[in-house]
Amino acid sequence: MSSALASLQSRPAPAEKFHIFCSSEYKFLFLSTGTTLCPVLPVWISSVRELASRQYSARKGILMSPHPVRCQSLFRRFPAAVFLLSSMLFVTTPVPVYAAESPQQSIKIGLNYPSSGRYKEQGLAQIRGALLAVKEINSQGGVNGQPLELLRANTASKPERAAANVDELIAQGAVMLFGGASSSATIAAAERAAQHKRIYFGTLGYDNEITGLEGQRYLFREPYSSYMAARALAEYMNTYLKGKKFFYLTAGSSEGWSMEGALRSFTGTQGITSHPAARTPFPNPMHRDFQAALRKAVESGAEVLVVNQLGQDMVLALNEIYAMDLKKKMTVIVPNLTLGMAQAAGPGLMEGVIGAAPWTWKVPYQFNYQRGKDFVEAFVQEYQLHPSSSAASAYSIVYQFTDAVKRSGSTETEGLIAALENHRYKLLKDEQSWRDFDHQNQQTVYVVRSRKRDDIMLSDMREDFFDILLDVSNTEMNQDEWQMVRTINDKPLVLE
Repeated sequence: MSSALASLQSRPAPAEKFHIFCSSEYKFLFLSTGTTLCPVLPVWISSVRELASRQYSARKGILMSPHPVRCQSLFRRFPAAVFLLSSMLFVTTPVPVYAAESPQQSIKIGLNYPSSGRYKEQGLAQIRGALLAVKEINSQGGVNGQPLELLRANTASKPERAAANVDELIAQGAVMLFGGASSSATIAAAERAAQHKRIYFGTLGYDNEITGLEGQRYLFREPYSSYMAARALAEYMNTYLKGKKFFYLTAGSSEGWSMEGALRSFTGTQGITSHPAARTPFPNPMHRDFQAALRKAVESGAEVLVVNQLGQDMVLALNEIYAMDLKKKMTVIVPNLTLGMAQAAGPGLMEGVIGAAPWTWKVPYQFNYQRGKDFVEAFVQEYQLHPSSSAASAYSIVYQFTDAVKRSGSTETEGLIAALENHRYKLLKDEQSWRDFDHQNQQTVYVVRSRKRDDIMLSDMREDFFDILLDVSNTEMNQDEWQMVRTINDKPLVLE
């Protein structure tokens, strides 16, 4: 056997690529070279068991690879299997390929999300929301009779990786891409998608530049912008916190600067001397960075602390705020909140924190949106937890894409863009629409406050974090403002 294996390793595999088929019970396994299926002896089925269970999806009792597997790749992991497999190519009797019926061709969509790194909780929410939408749509017959297939890739919130993922997902057949966490990753991925003439939906990322300075024809943003969140928050802050001294604790990123600038403008706190700020490194700030910044906040005598941080960075900041007992002295504002961020921080750290959100799972119950209730209950049944706004965004995007395919009659990009622009719809809350001139989703913004720790601990699954203080409409930048931003930066006044 060892000499035979050495011989096999030294020469090309007899088939460059093949598909693997096996029954869901792993009792039979076949090799397809494109025109025939060759049965493979069961003595090596145990060797491929892990490969099949991890990499292949069940369709009608058959586990089938979605893409060809290279012999050389399989050889490195299962040499004995490949030896027997290559032997069977020459000694077994071919079976017609129709012996294992191929599934109907799927419509592939690609989720480009962080499954690792500081925003992985938001990424996990996105994949859960997307998978639930795909499951529901396929259970109802798919899209124009074709099933949806969700491809995925990990960005780790790194722009260069997000862009490279787009190339890979499109190579695998994705006709639409979506996802995000950091705004820089969203912008980089969307730019690469535009080179392929594919639509990219921003699923998370609040920087005004996404649909402003960096806006382009193939990019749509489903959640709100920093401008929209700041304008909604300002309605609350100008009523209840007017005249107080602010301190801005801002991440050193374009997203952080974007939010700080918008909040200062809408709350009349532009003066750096009167309302000072501290910047933290981005990415990967350390405890000492927050400690130094918070000491400056205390020394300033501020009464309102704006913690302009996301994901795990927000958690680190709230830990230091708690350790320094600053909530007794300051009202804490976290401009952009998600359920995942709140869960990562915990009920104690979150108590009393005020922020904005495009959606929370309480919205459909408080405002009686039945479709939103159905989503929450289906999500809880599927995952035994409540959905965050990140999950809702991914879920909504999948439905908006499929609806656009149905209206346009195909997955052709130009037709999809035409079907989306100025389209109005109701899904998980009140009416939303896709603006034609910047592709920003128009929607209601919610100002929320985290409930008391004891109330959260007694709530359903300990996940009822937020009370809704305000629901604010018409927060978007108007077209004249948008065109001014584009003109100043020498950008075209029509998306290209």
